[in-house]
Amino acid sequence: MKRIINLKMPVLIMTIFALLLTSCKKDDLEKGQNDSSTLTQLTVDEATVEDISNEALQDVEGVLSYQGNGLKSTMEIPCNATIDSTSVINDTITIYITYDGLSCNGRRFRTGQVEIRKRVGTRWGMQGASVNVRYHNFSVTRVASGHTIVINSNKTFTNVSGGFIYMLGHNGFTSLVHRVEGSMQVTFGDSTSRTWNVARQRTYTGTRGELIMTTDGFGTSGSYNNLVVWGTNRNSEVFYTQIIQPVVYKAACDWNPVSGIKVHQIPEASKSATITFGFDSNYQPVTGDDCPTHYKVDWVNGTYTGSSFLPLR
Repeated sequence: MKRIINLKMPVLIMTIFALLLTSCKKDDLEKGQNDSSTLTQLTVDEATVEDISNEALQDVEGVLSYQGNGLKSTMEIPCNATIDSTSVINDTITIYITYDGLSCNGRRFRTGQVEIRKRVGTRWGMQGASVNVRYHNFSVTRVASGHTIVINSNKTFTNVSGGFIYMLGHNGFTSLVHRVEGSMQVTFGDSTSRTWNVARQRTYTGTRGELIMTTDGFGTSGSYNNLVVWGTNRNSEVFYTQIIQPVVYKAACDWNPVSGIKVHQIPEASKSATITFGFDSNYQPVTGDDCPTHYKVDWVNGTYTGSSFLPLR
């Protein structure tokens, strides 16, 4: 009888161990599925990089408008930056914007260089005019938080409609359409570095002092369309960001997004986050000319879902 019991004991121990191991794995899985941190981080990273890129491209637009016409556009020449356009090789003019100081709004400290290349004879105000824009170790530190992001990139910047920002509201000129597409290497504060693709269309409307910028995505990858950014996040997960409702920014709101919807998707991990812009500090939708302070994140991670509100910038 004792012999039979002794034979069963190892089997019983192994069964208990397997159940405990399975339970631990299930707990870890549920914990991971109920965690929105990677989605939140991606949301913040993408918004931060877009904000930095928009500001730098507005600098590029201002320089091209100024150099092409001897006039300043409504986007001022960059603060704490020097402009050098003396380099002409064969049929290419190269303009360098070298940063070393605070942005005009005082929110960011910028160093590094943005290089603009255009063909001799190409005027930025021409319909379809295109230039090459490269960021060289473009380092941006947010003054409020001390967080730094470094961007190196190679993009094509196209004036789809033709014209300049300062022309809006005059002589029947009602909209200005720009497109930017290419790739960028982003290095985050934790030293992780990732390569992202970008395909963003920006449409300006309004008049001086009341400018509005509407953004759409026109990129495609596999079965995904309307992509504005796609690549790999800090956790080495492949993601796709689509704009499913145009995102609207207002100069009167310090170029913060006031409406629109984006969707971040990480298909291999069954994760997604829907970003809805335009909420106040009480988490209510803004109305009239009020400027928002927050945006809403509705996330899905496996079988788990949740919502949160995050502050702009």
